[in-house]
Amino acid sequence: MDRLIAQLSQAFQLPTESTQQAVGYPSLFLLVALGALVPVVPTGALVSSATVVAVHQSTPLPVLWVFVVASVAAFLGDIALYWLGRRGVRSKNGSRWLAALRRSAPPDRLEQAQRKLREHGVMVLVLSRLVPAGRIPVMLACLLAEWPLRRFARGDVSAALAWAATYQLVGVLGGSLFQEPWEGVLAAVVLTLLLSGAPALWRRLRGPGGRERSGEGKASGPSGPGRADGAGSAGAPGTAGSEGQQT
Repeated sequence: MDRLIAQLSQAFQLPTESTQQAVGYPSLFLLVALGALVPVVPTGALVSSATVVAVHQSTPLPVLWVFVVASVAAFLGDIALYWLGRRGVRSKNGSRWLAALRRSAPPDRLEQAQRKLREHGVMVLVLSRLVPAGRIPVMLACLLAEWPLRRFARGDVSAALAWAATYQLVGVLGGSLFQEPWEGVLAAVVLTLLLSGAPALWRRLRGPGGRERSGEGKASGPSGPGRADGAGSAGAPGTAGSEGQQT
């Protein structure tokens, strides 16, 4: 048994700190930026895991570098996705990116995001990064409201910083509670996946009937999706683009 534990410890042994930094920071940047463009990469788990490894290094500086790399990558990924979405809104034929954003934002979530965006402005954009599955509906609401890229970027700076800090706290907690780095990484990944998957699980437990009842009587009114903030004309090209790209 002791021999098996020793073999497992050797298998999970981390490379030297210089190797971690040379490979880890560029990899973290690319994966977080990719996850902002394609929302299937668990970027929160990546940041938490990188933080756990940084906590176990000899100096606290790597923790700061993980924060800088993650927040910059998240910001640039958001800006790139928003720019691609704006091209779809302005185009007669739409775009694949705008169609993908629409598919990722259910009508009830989009309407809720539009309403909160009208009431609270940039603060909703900041909070959307902290709410699982909240980023895409709010980004689409900003697109339909025809926010300029500069205005979106100003709000997204705070959103990216708050997001990176939140998942770093999860990593610091995991790295502090466990002596072995791989144990902290495993705990951080499980925790972040549970947090990110909780809303989807809740919606599935509610079933389609619960979602229909929550959105009943709203989509047919003047404040339905695509009409808030005078964005009815902007919503039509995106819909056409979604249909055109699927053929």
